[in-house]
Amino acid sequence: MPPKVKITKDDIVNAAVEMVRRNGEKEINARSVAAFLGCSTQPVFSNFESMDDLKNAMLEKALKIFENYMAKEIESGKYPTYKSKGMAYIRFAKEEKELFKLLYMRERCEERFKKEEDVFDSTVENVMENTCLEEDAARLFHLEMWAYVHGIAAMFATGYLDLDWELVSQMLTDSYLGLKKQFGV
Repeated sequence: MPPKVKITKDDIVNAAVEMVRRNGEKEINARSVAAFLGCSTQPVFSNFESMDDLKNAMLEKALKIFENYMAKEIESGKYPTYKSKGMAYIRFAKEEKELFKLLYMRERCEERFKKEEDVFDSTVENVMENTCLEEDAARLFHLEMWAYVHGIAAMFATGYLDLDWELVSQMLTDSYLGLKKQFGV
């Protein structure tokens, strides 16, 4: 009878994500994750072919955490859906600084998640519905708005500033209305 599995793949991913939350991603390796779990590196390497596989699973888990932020903000109904997405992005940066940096503030020239492309496309569709812009114009509108939102989020994630949520909300509204005027809608 084979020995009972004590440390699962999910345990390892959850440990890695928690380690990132506490100290950033810089020290994530098989030994540090094993030490965090109180085990040898054997469970890490028996569940993942390489550290890249573990890091990809960690990224997927971090993305799910962000998606929960997005869903909660939208479900709250406090803001229109498009604004909710921006507010969730900024809130995630403020409350999950290291996970935000892991997902959105690291070198990733060759990397693209299909899920991120789907979110971008669905958000462009949301812009098209709200503004009646054609797809290319809606993509540019969203890209400009997202660059603004990302800037605010990056400042929260790095501790550069900490603004009142009502001010953040007003800033997003002002930027959105300014872009609508710029685009003639």
